[in-house]
Amino acid sequence: MKKIYHNPVGTGRFTGLFLISPFIIGFAVFVVYPLICSFVVGLTDYDNIHTPEFTGLENYRKMLTDGNFLKSLATTLKYTCIFVPLKIIISLSVALLLSLEIKGIGIFRTVFYIPSILGANLAVVIMWQYLFTYDGFFNQLIVKIGLPPISWYGDPECSLWIIIFLRLWEFGSTMVIFLTALHDIPREYYDASRTDGCGKVKSFFLITLPLMKNVIFMNVVLQTISALQEFNAPYMITGGKPLKSTYTVGMLIYDEMFVYHNAGYANAVSWVLFVVISAVIALVFMLARRKGRDV
Repeated sequence: MKKIYHNPVGTGRFTGLFLISPFIIGFAVFVVYPLICSFVVGLTDYDNIHTPEFTGLENYRKMLTDGNFLKSLATTLKYTCIFVPLKIIISLSVALLLSLEIKGIGIFRTVFYIPSILGANLAVVIMWQYLFTYDGFFNQLIVKIGLPPISWYGDPECSLWIIIFLRLWEFGSTMVIFLTALHDIPREYYDASRTDGCGKVKSFFLITLPLMKNVIFMNVVLQTISALQEFNAPYMITGGKPLKSTYTVGMLIYDEMFVYHNAGYANAVSWVLFVVISAVIALVFMLARRKGRDV
């Protein structure tokens, strides 16, 4: 005799909605409500103390002539355009090396992943600041090859590279994603390519890259979003100096909110940053879709 199992929760019309209600409530309270409040506050003149005064689009008009905002936006976009391609290339290159089946490769994978766990904590920041001082490690290497030392903290053209190098050093998480994708590619493809006379370089461009295009695209999107929101590294290492050459939009939002107590303007800038991120990601999707049609 066939045993019949009954669902103790029930099978009513609203059962599924009831089961996901904790998520819906949490999303509404901790995501939707703060977003609405942020947008409303961005339309006011508010100092976190007195009653907000509605000013309409005045905060957004102010951004068009605000030198700090325009400078921080240009710095953020420049940082993103340099950092994201470099991190993708480095992460993929290291993943290719770590995908080799050699003795003790697990140790190297762990060592390369550790920096992404450390992040920009205080100990790493202190170490990084020392590496780029005038007598630091990097300048010592530069002097040994016969070049003059670089004023990393005093030259606006070089200071942004301190932040870029730190974030490139933390390529472990992106590398792990690439490494997983490489292991998912069937070995038979490479065996067949060798039979047809393809070398490793040709196999990389004809097999590896096409099969990893979705993973590469995902990493590009994730790293682009992260780069456009950069705050910790420039805030802790350079403080936005010199001449605001490392002053990002994230730092501007922080200063307007907690230093100058201009909550209305800070929230307006946050929404502009949200629009910029959305536009950039939409552009990435459009280019990827067009590239896919070309292929």
